[in-house]
Amino acid sequence: MEANNDGSMSQVRHVVLVLSGKGGVGKSTITTELALAFRHAGKKVGILDVDLCGPSIPRMLSIGRPDVHQCDSGWVPVYTDAEKTLALMSIGFLLEDPDEAVVWRGPKKTALIGQFVSDVAWGELDVLLVDTPPGTSDEHLAVLENLKKHSRVDGAVLVTTPQAVSTGDVRREITFCKKTGVRILGIVENMSGFVCPHCSECSNIFSKGGGEELAKLTGSIFLGAVPLDPLLSTSIEEGKDFIQTFPDSATFSAISSISQTLFESLQTA
Repeated sequence: MEANNDGSMSQVRHVVLVLSGKGGVGKSTITTELALAFRHAGKKVGILDVDLCGPSIPRMLSIGRPDVHQCDSGWVPVYTDAEKTLALMSIGFLLEDPDEAVVWRGPKKTALIGQFVSDVAWGELDVLLVDTPPGTSDEHLAVLENLKKHSRVDGAVLVTTPQAVSTGDVRREITFCKKTGVRILGIVENMSGFVCPHCSECSNIFSKGGGEELAKLTGSIFLGAVPLDPLLSTSIEEGKDFIQTFPDSATFSAISSISQTLFESLQTA
């Protein structure tokens, strides 16, 4: 994506939305692991967390609740490392109480999303991942409208689980992308089988292949499948870097392959 001279987004090369019509499919987990995989591949990455009612990425990255500072260019994102290779902005940093519920109507949500897009000084990034709430409503339209004012959206990664009840909702997300002119960069099937923590054998406790079949039916790229892995779940719960800690696991290989395929796709966007 060509950089422009429009403020906070001017040095962001690629913008990727992470979407799903279904809640609980692991969008935030996939967003976090993609960001870590990109970072370990030598990329500068940002995460914009617009899941305003359920901001979980600060915990997944073990950031806590730091103060958000301002500079001449706007809000300074929170960095996860001293080298400033992974930046995050989330409403979780702005709440006085982490247990506080965000009970807002659409216009207030839209206004904050507009601020997040226009007023965060991201600096130079190879990829900005936008973690969204489930559905196709106000937040999604606000993100798209504001991003298109400041940059170009390269496309979206759609996350599903294997079951038909999930892939059915993701079909509607595909329709949303087509109506709004968002390129579908690919589909990820999350929770695809269960990896035994003792023998590492993968068992299909849910159905399997729903995401891949959906990709075939809709003419989309199937980026890959990520299993249910207790090691990944524990890493997410404890805010540890799974990519760095378990480089020999099958789940690491799956996430690494997905991130590599996605970044190659961005080069042709």
